[in-house]
Amino acid sequence: MSQNTYHDMVKKQNIEKLRVMEQNLPPFCTLFFRGISDRVSTRTMVAYAYDLQIFLHYAATLILSNPKNPIDIKSLNVQCLDQITKFDIENYMEYLSLYQGEDGMEHTNDARGKGRKLSSLKSLYNYFYESEMIKTNPASIVHVPKYHEKTIIRLEPNEVAELLDLIENGSAKTSKHQKSYHDITMIRDLALITLLLGTGIRVSECVGLNLTDLDFDNGAIRIIRKGGNEANIYFGDEVEDALKAYLEQRTNIIPLSGHENALFLSIQNRRLTVRAVENLVKKYASQVTSLKKITPHKLRSTYGTELYRESNDIYLVASILGHKDVNTTKKHYASMDEEKKRRAANIVKLRKGK
Repeated sequence: MSQNTYHDMVKKQNIEKLRVMEQNLPPFCTLFFRGISDRVSTRTMVAYAYDLQIFLHYAATLILSNPKNPIDIKSLNVQCLDQITKFDIENYMEYLSLYQGEDGMEHTNDARGKGRKLSSLKSLYNYFYESEMIKTNPASIVHVPKYHEKTIIRLEPNEVAELLDLIENGSAKTSKHQKSYHDITMIRDLALITLLLGTGIRVSECVGLNLTDLDFDNGAIRIIRKGGNEANIYFGDEVEDALKAYLEQRTNIIPLSGHENALFLSIQNRRLTVRAVENLVKKYASQVTSLKKITPHKLRSTYGTELYRESNDIYLVASILGHKDVNTTKKHYASMDEEKKRRAANIVKLRKGK
């Protein structure tokens, strides 16, 4: 079975989802998706489709028509984009703060959400402007909303140790039924959480691992990064011990058809899903800290923080975490540099005796 089976399955699901969404969009959107398909992931195209559906519904209702003469967005042609101005798009940005969707529900967007939707719109305009199918590109002169970076949420070293101890030993507060379930999953859960904390891989990279991706001779795992690139990630002794303990248990499990090569299996003997890992992390972490909302991505931040703290090498952290731009890494770990600057204030002594 191919090592890309999981990632191919996700890609297939995204393509199917995109095709369904295209049925509710004008034909020029399909042209757009085909044109960018070799440059962006299927997941990104699905996100674009969602964002463009919101914008085109807004445009058809409030820009290109009036309430007495509504336009069906499926009937729009690409030339309608030339009828939309910079001010129309800025009004749309304000509309995104609070609006009622086609599902009848109220939706809100913060600066980050607005920025993502504007990015989708810029991509659409850029594609058709560069293809000379439209004459204007108002989206290119609309500024991306400014948003403040959130403080990195991560586990402290004592919390990491407490988390692993909890997984290994269980909680005294668990019921008999919960304990029996924990006894079944403990070795798997310990291996999975130890791997996330010990390598900083993404949850999607973790659930996509196959048995054939393990290389104990070199202490490495082979993962498929965002965008489909392969990477070898090296692990330490603690990760190796946890993985080997799980593999010993894994040999006694008969996976369901199609899941034979999956590394991490659910209790139903299927490949674990991203959602299942998110729930698993939440279940354990909530018992360690109630003040922090810990997700698999926060475990990744925990690893990145410790690696930067120990190595002081931002380029190493960027490489291992798979950041294409080191500035992304710098932005996320800038707070640690501030800590170093504060400590530096007392390093230089002006008068030795004082």
